[in-house]
Amino acid sequence: MNYLLSALIGYFLGSIPTGYLIRKYFKGIDIREKGTGDVGAMNSYEVSQSKFLEIIIFLIDALKGLLSVYIVLLLLPLDFIFPGLALLFAILSHCFNPWIKFKGGRGLATAAGGLILLFPYLLAVWITLWVIFYLMKKDVIFSNVSATIMSLILIFSTVKIASKYTFPQSESEAMVILFSTSVLIIIFIKHIEPLKEIFKNSKILIKDNHDEKN
Repeated sequence: MNYLLSALIGYFLGSIPTGYLIRKYFKGIDIREKGTGDVGAMNSYEVSQSKFLEIIIFLIDALKGLLSVYIVLLLLPLDFIFPGLALLFAILSHCFNPWIKFKGGRGLATAAGGLILLFPYLLAVWITLWVIFYLMKKDVIFSNVSATIMSLILIFSTVKIASKYTFPQSESEAMVILFSTSVLIIIFIKHIEPLKEIFKNSKILIKDNHDEKN
């Protein structure tokens, strides 16, 4: 029963379509029909160029993840698996939102909010890697994807250390790996389409440069 309750709490909170509701209320725009169709903070900014709205959406999305973990920690026994399930389902429903035809954000803000409480080690690793990749390439999508992949590799290789920085502390290293893999795979899946666009644009640029030389 505790497993089901954890999943339901996370799924309900994660499914609140923040970006969609805020854009609809303030601008009367269906964000799913603009830009990339993503309802997260990044697409909202690209469409509206409003830093204020982006920050509000990011903070509320992060709060969804944080509350999913916090509520479960208050209600259920202190066991890593319960808040872990809550956060995982919050990210899942945020990314594939049942209220807006399974459209959603990319899960980064919601994941970050929950990881602050549950697994700050993973959050710190991801942010550090993101900064490194962003300084190399100056591209947000590239940095998101690269940091996500490398974070998973680092969690696998440092799981003994990583397990010590979970709250509640996980008694199983396998559980830490399973949780991290699930979260990072969801985030990666939501970046496949924009990643395809990067490759497509790169091919067009290379072709244009080749045509100019000829």
